[in-house]
Amino acid sequence: MLYSDKAPDPVGLYPHARRVGNLLFLSGVGPRKKGSKDIPGVTLDNHGNIIAYDIEQQCHAVFENVRFILEASGARWENLVDVTVYLTNMKADFATFNKIYATYFKENQPCRTTVEVNALPTPIAIELKCIAAFEDK
Repeated sequence: MLYSDKAPDPVGLYPHARRVGNLLFLSGVGPRKKGSKDIPGVTLDNHGNIIAYDIEQQCHAVFENVRFILEASGARWENLVDVTVYLTNMKADFATFNKIYATYFKENQPCRTTVEVNALPTPIAIELKCIAAFEDK
């Protein structure tokens, strides 16, 4: 089981990542920041409900967290081979997400699936599930 000291703590009993053979499986990664309850680009009401959010800020934050976990696990961004994207509002956020995604994956283009979900475990609008492959030596 692998953990990053820069990525936010998991919200349950699971590691940031787990290596099996030459594959690295990342648990779901959101945009939260390590050591803070604040979520980049999210405004909550007094009951913890989302009032407003900025999908651009969340996209950049989630990609940063993925990078932290990859690096802590001995992998690189270029090792990503599969990305599953969970968005809570496909209609409003997909075009923006897709534009930002393209800037991060100009060279390496992993397989990708994007789905809309009703909610995520914390008040976030995006979560990524990633698989990386270590190069054979």
